[in-house]
Amino acid sequence: MKKPRLVVIGNGMAGMRTVEELLSAAPDKYDITVFGAEPYGNYNRIMLSSVLCGEKNIEDIVINNRQWYADNDITLHAGEEKAVVKIERGTHTVYAQDGTEAAYDRLLIATGSNPVILPIPGHDLEGVISFRQILDVDKMLAYSRTHKKAVVLGGGLLGLEAANGLALRGMDVTVVHNNEILLNRQMDHKAATLLQKELEQRGLTFKMPAQTKALVDDGTGQIKAVRFEDGSELACDLFIMAIGVRPNMALAQQAGLYCERGIVVNDTLQSYDPCVYAVGECIQHRGDTFGLVAPLFEQAKVCANHLSQHGVAEYLTLPTATKLKVTGINLFSIGNYLGDKDCEFIQFSDLGLGIYKKLVLKDNRLVGAVLYGATADGNWYQQLLENKQDLSKIRDSLIFGQSYATLSEAA
Repeated sequence: MKKPRLVVIGNGMAGMRTVEELLSAAPDKYDITVFGAEPYGNYNRIMLSSVLCGEKNIEDIVINNRQWYADNDITLHAGEEKAVVKIERGTHTVYAQDGTEAAYDRLLIATGSNPVILPIPGHDLEGVISFRQILDVDKMLAYSRTHKKAVVLGGGLLGLEAANGLALRGMDVTVVHNNEILLNRQMDHKAATLLQKELEQRGLTFKMPAQTKALVDDGTGQIKAVRFEDGSELACDLFIMAIGVRPNMALAQQAGLYCERGIVVNDTLQSYDPCVYAVGECIQHRGDTFGLVAPLFEQAKVCANHLSQHGVAEYLTLPTATKLKVTGINLFSIGNYLGDKDCEFIQFSDLGLGIYKKLVLKDNRLVGAVLYGATADGNWYQQLLENKQDLSKIRDSLIFGQSYATLSEAA
């Protein structure tokens, strides 16, 4: 009996994690074909910053090499010419740029996201890149060997990781951010101040808040400076845009699937077409879009459960913790870390040691936390938040962590 055909568009972490979960649950259920726009097997995109700073090489971050696909009887079409350009839902067929086609019974869209490019004069100059894939890292490493001045636009997680990596490669790096504090979507003012101080000690320079007006051409199509709204300029050989991502839903829109800010899916990760599933950064679920890896992996489990027909698991969006992948810097943030007038705050700080903790409680339940310098209890606080646990009995010792709070409760 012929197996049903599963076609996966997207060879990234979300799509391939779904395939891995499916192979574990029902290894012989589908004839699987995967299309990927990059000429590699599946690799760990979130570890690109480790490659940039020299802690790892490309081989270290490969999750599934080409042999893995062959070993699991998966047909892999990888490379720019294999990028899918059309979904024909009427005939259940997808078409790649070079004309390759594949018919499906079930389709999984995992097209990820696209970097946001600031639409300012000079954004298309040589030396202006995003930080999204192996090709970007290759370009950054090449520039670091022959150029000196780098400017990173964006004081979020990705921007700081790029800036740290380029500094370790010997470049003079300035981070430009439009907010007065770094990681303003994850940190409060005190934690962000500690972070900036530590990064400055590592050689990074900051210009913030600042608004970028234009990128200046050296006359040959190469960037030579960054111009700001206040009229000032910064010399620049390499300009990295790291100001966020947007769900890559163009293919789904072309196919007539319902999209808002992303491909809209239900709790089983199905689109409005029940034959078409979607996971990862390209989706919108109950109004939310996603940019961190933890929810993507949860989506993969639920989607694989449904595809394997082992029951009907449902995806539930949980608060996701923030961590910065810069060696030696420990920070953790989750939930409503700013709080509001109905919240209570428990804080501890030792600025001399670079330690700061803030817990946000509402009705004796944890709703948010920020930790800097001492993050060992981050996972425990996350469990308390997700479980909505009543913390009345351990409230007095809660800020000191799991060991002390457990001892207090026992006493």
